[in-house]
Amino acid sequence: MKYTHLKKLRDKYAIVGVGYTPQGKVPGRSALSFYVEAGINAIKDAGLKKEDIDGLICYRQFPAISNEPEATPYLVAQLLGIEPTVLSQESYCPRHHFVQAVSLLEAGFCNYVLIIYADNALSGRRMFIEEATHPEPKNDNYMYGEFGFVGDYALAARRAMFEFETGPNTWKEIAVSQRKWANLNPNATMYNKPLTYEDYLNSEYLIEPFRKLDASLISDGGRACIVTSVERAKDLKNPVVSIMGIGEANPSIDIHQATYITGPTGAKKASQMAFEMADITLDDIDACEIYDCFTYTVEITMQDYGFFKPGEGKDFFKDGFTAPGGKLPVNTSGGLLSEAYFMGLTPITEAVMQLMGRAEKRQLGVAIGNKKPEIILCSDNGGVLQTHATIILRRL
Repeated sequence: MKYTHLKKLRDKYAIVGVGYTPQGKVPGRSALSFYVEAGINAIKDAGLKKEDIDGLICYRQFPAISNEPEATPYLVAQLLGIEPTVLSQESYCPRHHFVQAVSLLEAGFCNYVLIIYADNALSGRRMFIEEATHPEPKNDNYMYGEFGFVGDYALAARRAMFEFETGPNTWKEIAVSQRKWANLNPNATMYNKPLTYEDYLNSEYLIEPFRKLDASLISDGGRACIVTSVERAKDLKNPVVSIMGIGEANPSIDIHQATYITGPTGAKKASQMAFEMADITLDDIDACEIYDCFTYTVEITMQDYGFFKPGEGKDFFKDGFTAPGGKLPVNTSGGLLSEAYFMGLTPITEAVMQLMGRAEKRQLGVAIGNKKPEIILCSDNGGVLQTHATIILRRL
């Protein structure tokens, strides 16, 4: 299928404010409090007033921990003091938040759409076991040692070791390179915690073939951003970061039923849509911010995007190719593996900060031996390789 008709949306919409909160382990806080703080900070960062926000999209809903209130979009809007024309929240993992925001803006329903994710998962000891959606009863899966998302992704990764000859020698490169980025980011959970190949290989297994260092962090905190038109963005205080291209795909197939268990991730179709809208190629990409719930997810996403052929990941990632000073920076905040877990907002907001020139010590450019970025490719992944979004951002 061709997506050339989407070119009319190229550079029409922009991401303007970014909202951060304290992150890592922040005891004594509810998920709702992080939602509100992240939202307020994004509004302030964009130079807007709360009355300007007429769209609210909350990322994946999780059950409230302990006895705290459910973080519904109604309650988030109430505590932010906004009355949005449109609000929504996902109950599972489809990644259409930015497609939805662009659609609302294009249709004229909204002018400023606030997107937020927050949780107190670390302090509240959320295990991310019950959240997977499968046709089989959970107890049947537990009998075979399959507990939640780690086990599900481990199935795909184990098969990929056979199909693509991937494995720890590839994944250690990803983990170590991202830790180097985190050590340039004082906000990162793993800041000042260097990682060697030996550290990686000596780390304990979660579920084979995944070691602890192959899996994303669990974090307290929140992250938010605001989407509006490029024309409105030009009147605001931050440099304009436009959405050059955007795409989404939903293979939907449960990992237990997949005939191609290493995927399909949806990345190929979603990226085709985004690249046709942007009217560019992979050669135009200066950096990538890839959804990295696991090291393997970085590999399979970039493989499906076409950066390298199946089985070439080990050579692609070695020798710091994606690390500070490398030719293609990947996950410059440290990513979900080494900065903090805020779903797809971790990679996307990092791309915005890089393109705005606000990434401080990790800012891409001459100081750390990388090219100053003009165009950054981002991914977001949900379910167990069941939904995928691609966003291409650029500095206008």
